[in-house]
Amino acid sequence: MRKIYLCIIALLIAPGMKAQDQQFTQFYAVPTQLNPAFAGASVQSRLSMQYRNQWSAIPGAFNAGNVAFDQYLPIIKSGVGFLFSHDRAGSGALRTTSMNFQYAYEAKIKRNLFFRPSLQFGYVTKAIDFNKLTFYDQMIRDNASTSLEQTTYEPIGYFDVASGLLLYGPKFWVGVSAFHINRPNESVYGNNPALLDRRFTAHGGVRIRLKGNSLTKLDHHLVLAANYMAQGDFDQLDLGCYYEFSPIILGFWYRGLAAKSNHYGYVNHDMFALLLGIQASKYKIGYSYDITVSQLGIGSSAGSHELTLSYLWSNKKNAKAQKKRIMPCAKF
Repeated sequence: MRKIYLCIIALLIAPGMKAQDQQFTQFYAVPTQLNPAFAGASVQSRLSMQYRNQWSAIPGAFNAGNVAFDQYLPIIKSGVGFLFSHDRAGSGALRTTSMNFQYAYEAKIKRNLFFRPSLQFGYVTKAIDFNKLTFYDQMIRDNASTSLEQTTYEPIGYFDVASGLLLYGPKFWVGVSAFHINRPNESVYGNNPALLDRRFTAHGGVRIRLKGNSLTKLDHHLVLAANYMAQGDFDQLDLGCYYEFSPIILGFWYRGLAAKSNHYGYVNHDMFALLLGIQASKYKIGYSYDITVSQLGIGSSAGSHELTLSYLWSNKKNAKAQKKRIMPCAKF
């Protein structure tokens, strides 16, 4: 197992690595990390937090989190947002932190139909903690506490650019986004370049009202959603549905490409996810559990856990605008 662990770390820090971004199951709980065009789309002020523990049974599992704030500015018909992200891999040895500013302009095409182009500018830092790594010379020296290896890896920082488009009405939404447009060099190994592959997403969905009660004002909705992502040689498709009966939201997601095999020779199934959300007053709380169905297996990985918390509030102007417009996308 130790040799396997060392191989994983070696892949993580290899100069020619193919890096992928961290992904989340509840991407609509913090929608600005999916597409910066969502900044200010809710009209209300929104503060969101998200934590993911991926493959918790594996030593050095991935831990990632987001903290986001976005605000609609009716005077300039725009939304602004700030997104802070952090993830750790390999028992915390490899750490990535990013801070992003987002701007989205909202254009009204016609009544209840809106179009939002957006830009995102960010700064990313990446570092490796060698005190949390075990090298071969330590193993052959009876697990010595320090290594004889020369550490030539340095913390780095780089600028990152993203963009997105969003079109939505009362019952549907569709969007596209592109990240790492400038393809920054994220190498921590001397002068050996490691250009980060661009990530592209296409996402959308529909909201269907099932029934309502005018006395209790409890509406039931079915939300169908999809999200396709591609980065470098890898791509995936997320398909999900939600059943909303206030204040409870139940969700189900599938991730993978059932009709496509990758270069390892097996069909690209990844996970099924179960989601429970509660929306009470200004708060939203969500929990999801990913059931691993890939070759890794649920027994080896113990699945993945994700927890989200959002708080929404509005001033008088934004509260009035909120009553005239409904953002139909999923809430978790």
